[in-house]
Amino acid sequence: MRLAVESIRTELASVVGELRVVSDAVVCAGAAADGMLPSSVIYPASAEQVAETLKYAAEHDLAVIPFRNGTKLGAGNLPRRYDLALSLKDLNQVWHYEPGDLTVSVEPGMKLGDFQHFLARHRLWLPLDPAGGLRASVGGILAANASGPLRLRYGTARDMVVGMKIATTDGKLIRTGGRVVKNVAGYDLAKLLIGSYGTLGVIVEASFKLFPVPAERCTVVVSAPTLQVAREFRRRLLASPLTPMRVLMLEAAAETLVSGNWPEEERREGFRIWVEAGGSAALVERHKRDLPQLAQAAGASAEPMDASQTEANWARATDLGSWLTNLVPNPVIVQGRLPVATGETFVERAFAEGERDRVRIACFGQMAAGVISLCLTEVARAPSGLPLINRLREVAQSLGGVLVVERCPAELKSSLDVWGPVGDDFEVVKKVKAVWDPKGVLAPGRFVGGL
Repeated sequence: MRLAVESIRTELASVVGELRVVSDAVVCAGAAADGMLPSSVIYPASAEQVAETLKYAAEHDLAVIPFRNGTKLGAGNLPRRYDLALSLKDLNQVWHYEPGDLTVSVEPGMKLGDFQHFLARHRLWLPLDPAGGLRASVGGILAANASGPLRLRYGTARDMVVGMKIATTDGKLIRTGGRVVKNVAGYDLAKLLIGSYGTLGVIVEASFKLFPVPAERCTVVVSAPTLQVAREFRRRLLASPLTPMRVLMLEAAAETLVSGNWPEEERREGFRIWVEAGGSAALVERHKRDLPQLAQAAGASAEPMDASQTEANWARATDLGSWLTNLVPNPVIVQGRLPVATGETFVERAFAEGERDRVRIACFGQMAAGVISLCLTEVARAPSGLPLINRLREVAQSLGGVLVVERCPAELKSSLDVWGPVGDDFEVVKKVKAVWDPKGVLAPGRFVGGL
């Protein structure tokens, strides 16, 4: 096996350069996916080198997982095999930028924080707040179609892409879309790649439509004593003329976690609903005035969040999963994706299932978008862990939604499919995979149905 690794190193060095093929154990450990380590990490310096690396991997039946900072390496099912880690950290340039047209083209290795800093000089931004936060890379965000509460106003990453360049396993570079917002020529292949978790091709450039940074912003915290009150406030908010940028519901335990502590009491009561408004001074003032009235009518109370803490609070809350890894041993995070009207019912029934198995649950969710996340503690070690997850999945399905296991230890993944049952379109998905990656070398096993 050592000779094979050395042979791979030598041949790939001729493609990307000797210093860009690393087999050091420490470096490979940094690219681990669910405990599996690659034999080498490849650092291409251009889109062409990415394409050539993929072609080599396909010709030699080597499994490849692309990554940047690793914020999404724990997503998906266990890889069936893992030979090469394809690091995109050196593909981090902005190639085209027209602030007047609100368009930009950027490579996948740029971190979201660096990208936002670059755009801020013209008071523009890409309104995304995904898990992984500012550490997440553009490529990783697109591969996972990752988004947070800002999707309420702006949509998901898929809605912001106008064009893309893709490297394929036959060594080609494909362009789709363009660099302008009004581009509808042909089939939009970008939509196919976004959310495929690197199983079809590797995104090497993406063009986005941008948005102006809101002139003013404020966050109001609504305190609801019960889930029923939270439901009533959500209904009144969505029926009102108000247009918040994002809304996040935090069960009391989850709000404590945002501050960096796990609550000690066994029973936590109440919910906090964060509502952020952004825009003109008049729009922000209207939200400050009307939100407390809506809250009072629903049986809740409201007060503005301390402006000095707002940015940090939102950053922690939208990336709560990363915080939990430092606070809770072996956390399991599941996400229900449901019709908006059923979100609170899902939470209520999930809490009942947790109490049945004596598993503590913290809830945080995009209540206005039907995306509810649950943190389950000690499930990885509890004998009831897998049955609990299965029952939560049944609850989500009974409400017309699905449940995805976003984060869990590898030993638990070996006993479940994190994506859940495949849909009616799975045969089409398999055919698409066969066309784009006929050798099955890109992230094999991680996607829906073990693709």
